[in-house]
Amino acid sequence: MSQNDAMHKDDLEKSGEALIEFIESSKAESILRGAREKLQEFFDHHVLTKKTTTELLNDLVHAEEVVGQKLLDLEQLKSQMAQEVERMEQEVQRSLSKSQILDSEQEFLLKELERLRDTEQEIQTLQQEVDEDTTEVIPSAILIEWVELGANRELNMLRGVWLRDTNTLQQLS
Repeated sequence: MSQNDAMHKDDLEKSGEALIEFIESSKAESILRGAREKLQEFFDHHVLTKKTTTELLNDLVHAEEVVGQKLLDLEQLKSQMAQEVERMEQEVQRSLSKSQILDSEQEFLLKELERLRDTEQEIQTLQQEVDEDTTEVIPSAILIEWVELGANRELNMLRGVWLRDTNTLQQLS
């Protein structure tokens, strides 16, 4: 080997050792380890974020399903309530119709009652007139003839008294 070659070899060895010393002194390995650790932390954080995001999305899907079911239940309840309201409205209409019929019947019955009261008053007035007529003194010359009006009549329900004098028959009522 030539001297030049030996020098180069010697220089190369010195340069390599210097480079190794420089690399070791520059803490490139520790920086690389730090970078690897930071990359691992970033990766772990990424995995954790992905897991959390997946859980949140699953929770969101579940919440949407629950809300969707509640919405369907509410729609069904709304439909049932609408049917119930319609049924109640029909019942109210039937009740109103019945009420109107009952009001008409009541009005008719009140008129009938008033008519019966008037009739009763007329009967009382007639009865009073009959009572007054039957208490009159009848001259002894006039023959009183009681007319029997049927076997089913009671004696106290005398319909009339016939007066007969020599020429005429007359009914008192």
